[in-house]
Amino acid sequence: MSTPVPDLSIARPEGDKPTSLILSRLAPFLKPYSGRIAIAMACLLFAKVAGLAVPMVLKRLIDTLGITPTPALIPVALLLAYGAARLSERVFTEMRQIVFARVMARSSRMVMLSVFRHLHSLSLRFHLNRRTGGVTRDVERGGSAISDLLDWTLYTIIPTLIEVTLVTAVLVFLYDIYFALITLVVLIAYIAWTVAVTEWRTKFYRASVEADTRASASAVDSLLNYETVKYFNNENHEAARYDTSLQQMEEANVKSYKTLAVLNVGQSAIVAIGVTALMWKAAHGVVVGKLSVGDLVLVNAYLLQMAMPLNYLGMMYREVKQALTNIERLWGLLDEQQEVRDKAEARALQTTQPRLAFEDVRFSYDTRREILHGIRFEVPPGHTVAVVGHSGSGKSTLARLLYRFYDVDSGAITIDGQDLRALTQDSVRGAIGIVPQDTVLFNDSIRYNIRYGRPSASDEEVEDAARAAHIHRFIESLPDGYDSEVGERGLKLSGGEKQRVAIARALLKNPAILIFDEATSALDSASEKAIQAELDRIAIGRTTLVIAHRLSTVMDADEILVMDAGNIVERGNHAALIARNGHYAAMWRLQQQASEAAPT
Repeated sequence: MSTPVPDLSIARPEGDKPTSLILSRLAPFLKPYSGRIAIAMACLLFAKVAGLAVPMVLKRLIDTLGITPTPALIPVALLLAYGAARLSERVFTEMRQIVFARVMARSSRMVMLSVFRHLHSLSLRFHLNRRTGGVTRDVERGGSAISDLLDWTLYTIIPTLIEVTLVTAVLVFLYDIYFALITLVVLIAYIAWTVAVTEWRTKFYRASVEADTRASASAVDSLLNYETVKYFNNENHEAARYDTSLQQMEEANVKSYKTLAVLNVGQSAIVAIGVTALMWKAAHGVVVGKLSVGDLVLVNAYLLQMAMPLNYLGMMYREVKQALTNIERLWGLLDEQQEVRDKAEARALQTTQPRLAFEDVRFSYDTRREILHGIRFEVPPGHTVAVVGHSGSGKSTLARLLYRFYDVDSGAITIDGQDLRALTQDSVRGAIGIVPQDTVLFNDSIRYNIRYGRPSASDEEVEDAARAAHIHRFIESLPDGYDSEVGERGLKLSGGEKQRVAIARALLKNPAILIFDEATSALDSASEKAIQAELDRIAIGRTTLVIAHRLSTVMDADEILVMDAGNIVERGNHAALIARNGHYAAMWRLQQQASEAAPT
């Protein structure tokens, strides 16, 4: 059963976010586990009360043993109480861990899932501008930081504050207010020093995080383009570019480590002075006869209980500040605005043989340069319309707009008379199958990549799709068959093999609308004819948009649109366009001449 993910996409405020805002956005993920959190806090309180009882029992035990012991006077009950108190403290501490473990793991998982879903919901514009390595690094650090923040808060900061409060109250109740005053002064001085120095140090950690993100982005980008690096013999250039970010991270880390030493020395000095003052007060009480040796042991035990958590408290405050920095970057990804959104009243598309229409569509990737200038055409149900033209004429932009990777600037794209913007993106994309010009595969098996067209498909259906795409025999010839790994971005396969996998994937989806975006561009002539015949067969009865450069692949289309510089300059079937002796005819003659001149 899936757990609903809260929608936390709010506007990003200028500058660093306040801690309260960062934490408030985490609250919706913790709300479902309020019961577990309450039980964990109760276990924490019981553990601290049990821990508080240990020195008291120890005091009574020491004072009792001050009497000459006999077998009858051995304080068995006190010994048992001492053991029970220590055991109870450990049991309740572990119970807290058992109860709260699910909260930490699940909340971190749901935040990372929320960010992952949000990244997939962003427009193509965001993904064209992102640095993959940097984004994944921010998500990884942010997810870990959430677990760390909850862990440190519940297991160190809150327990320490509770312990200091309880010990101070006990010292005031049993002895005099001077113990509490010394403890309070030490605590205030400790917190003031820790907060001041940590706030100063945070800027060095931020610089380190930013440099780490840049270094990760640079490394991933370089490794993904391994072949290009080798083609141009630029290994040293890539290493230097990576090292630039590493140097920045090194400098930030060195400053962070040096200032950490300053923080630790100050904290230790404050704790040492406070402990010495309290021990002096307790020892003086023993000397004047106001306190017993057991009282001295009690005060010493409480001081030891407080001193160690106080040292951790300073470290934890620093770690919490660093965690908040990482979580802030995670929220920054959630703050990226969705350029293309479903309207609240959006309907699901239901169609079998749709009518597709572009109605005076204008579009620009950059407002300073319009790409499409009032495009108008229609693809009737079950018909095939081809779009041809030189590179940069705007052909592939049509497919991106049909998939709603972007919204049109003006005009409309309709399916069965319904504006795409009035339909849910999921239903529109579910009705469309595409064989793209640049086929990128997942680093998984061939079977997985074909089945990606319809994840619920059986092995038999996957193989039928591969046969239809004329790649089944090739797959069977591989040592691992359909379980063969294709490598990063499918680099273990040739361009033609990748394209056939893409065709099989689109066939398996069995969509109502088909888009072939240069679907046979990576195939040789013989393979192209075989695949083209299969594409023509599967296009029967479907509304099909073919985007092509090779005119030989679109000769049988019901209508051919010729685009140039974002305009439709000619339209008609193959014979009519040849007879017109315009742009299409000129392109046809050039391609025929190139084909005849090519070596056989």
